[in-house]
Formats: sequence, C-alpha cells, structure tokens
Amino acid sequence: MAQLPHHVDDDLVWSEWRSPRRPAPALFLDRDGVIIEDTGHLHKVHDIEMIAGVEQVIAEANRRGVHVVVVTNQSGIGQGLFRWEDFAEVQGHILEVLAAAGAHIDAVLACPFTYHGDGPLVHADHPARKPNPGMLLKAAEALHVDLTRSWIVGDRATDMGAGRNAGIRGGLHVLTGAGPEERPLALAERRTGFDVHPVDSVAGALEMLVREF
Repeated sequence: MAQLPHHVDDDLVWSEWRSPRRPAPALFLDRDGVIIEDTGHLHKVHDIEMIAGVEQVIAEANRRGVHVVVVTNQSGIGQGLFRWEDFAEVQGHILEVLAAAGAHIDAVLACPFTYHGDGPLVHADHPARKPNPGMLLKAAEALHVDLTRSWIVGDRATDMGAGRNAGIRGGLHVLTGAGPEERPLALAERRTGFDVHPVDSVAGALEMLVREF
C-alpha cells in the first residue's frame, strides 16, 4: 500500500485533531448533505456548495464551548473512486470557508470502508462506519467529549443510528441531502434516552444549541 497521509491512523480512518482536549459536549456533523450539498462521492473543490446556515451553526457552537466534530462515511475511497489527497483538498477548502465566517471545526473523522468490491478497505461491518459508533467514540476519547450531552446532525438514518449507538443525547435529522427519503428510517431510530428531531436543514441546530447549551 502506498504511504498514507499523516491523518490516516492505524485503523485506516482519517482522524484529524484541530483543537486541544478538554471536557465538553460535542456537536457531531455529517458532511455530505449536512455541511455541503451531496453530489455523490464529492471529491472536487469546484463541486463544493455550502449548505445555508452551517457557518452560523458552527460559530455558535464554538461560542458556547461545544466541540464541533465532522464524522463522515467516505466509501468512495474504498471503492477507488478518489484518493485521500482529494478528500484532503475538499476538506481544506471547507475549513477555509468556515474560517472566513469566524467558525472552526475541532476534529474531522472519515471512514473509507465500503461494502463493495475487494481490497483492504472492504469490510462488511467496520466499527467506524456509521451506523456503528466508532468515529464518535474515537473523538470522545481524543477530545474528552461528554457523550451524554452531545448531539448529531445528519441526513441519513445511519447518522442517527451512530449517535444512538454511541450513547449521545439525540439527533437532528435534516431534509437536505438524502433526508427526504431517509426521514421515516431516521425517526425510527428514536429510543428512550435518544431523541430524534426533524428539522429542515443544519440551520435548525441553532435552536437546539440555545436550548441545550
């Protein structure tokens, strides 16, 4: 295997820590369909379109001392559709846009494993791939996240499932990205101790931030 970027850890998961460890809850954000429009295995900077309101949500979480953690399945890497270098270029641009708006992300985790094909990144049920909680638990350990007060925002039922499996407070399901077709499955992830709230987009997280933090 070619030399991997330094952010790819021994589990072959992109684990980028951008802020120091401190005890605090987290706002976990899916990427495609939540932060940026989902164009299908996006890997070109010129295809990036930020979803309205995300800069304000992240900046508000920053002001309230809440960790902001991106947790994204990137099976296109496992399928050979693009490379980690492409992911890094796209992610770097997103961070630049957020910084220009006075917002920052504390950590980025990306799971490259896929169910399809063959090779080292094919895995039927990798613990980091949502709905498994591996990325959230990795962030919790690295940043000292209080999972019991944390929330996740996602457009898929797997995002809500990852939050529920990690033992966090709740999830916000958006109608951007795959949200419209995923909503019934996402709402079905509700359990005692794990709330799922329907919102139109990531902008709906502002009300939750004010209420919870």
